[in-house]
Amino acid sequence: MSSRPARVLGAAFGEAADGDGRVDLRSRRSFSTAVGAPGSWAWVRQVHGVDVVEVDIGGDQGEADALFTRRPGVALSVGTADCFPVILEAGEAVGVAHAGWRGIEAGVVAYLRSRMEAVGSEVVRAIIGPGIGPCCFEVGPEVAERFHDRISTTTWGTPSVDLAGAVRAQLDGVEVLDVEACTHHDERFHSHRRDRTPKRQVSIAWLPD
Repeated sequence: MSSRPARVLGAAFGEAADGDGRVDLRSRRSFSTAVGAPGSWAWVRQVHGVDVVEVDIGGDQGEADALFTRRPGVALSVGTADCFPVILEAGEAVGVAHAGWRGIEAGVVAYLRSRMEAVGSEVVRAIIGPGIGPCCFEVGPEVAERFHDRISTTTWGTPSVDLAGAVRAQLDGVEVLDVEACTHHDERFHSHRRDRTPKRQVSIAWLPD
């Protein structure tokens, strides 16, 4: 069942059972009602990049991996199945990023923060949602060398990378909350690496009225 982090007003992280409200209107309505979110959703066609779009209305916002809005009444959504949903809060804006290892390495969370602060919305809090943990994110040397300062070890003893730690490094000076759920070993969540599934759970962020 979807959850809202404590102390956070406009954010919710879905589970596999909640469906994908970006493409399923019934799931969207159910999810929105459960967490008290707007019924109008905005989404992007995720490409593992760093493009950021500012959103005023719901619907398809094109190819990008991060969104933000300064307008109440629209929920920003991303879909993930091992990548991390990262929500950024400012007093008058909210943003959300789809952060896989490629996007994290390229700085997608830092780009989102920069775009929000460029319009006067200073980011004060970040929430890192469910994603694959270092316990399960086995990597080869070509990925490990890109995150040389975030090397860890899986529970079965092979090299891994702490992607959530790499996200925190892009959020210096910001309060960071982490739901600390690993999508790979927690079967409440879709995991592409575990099941090769095309399905995604959704995370949403919005400005309360």
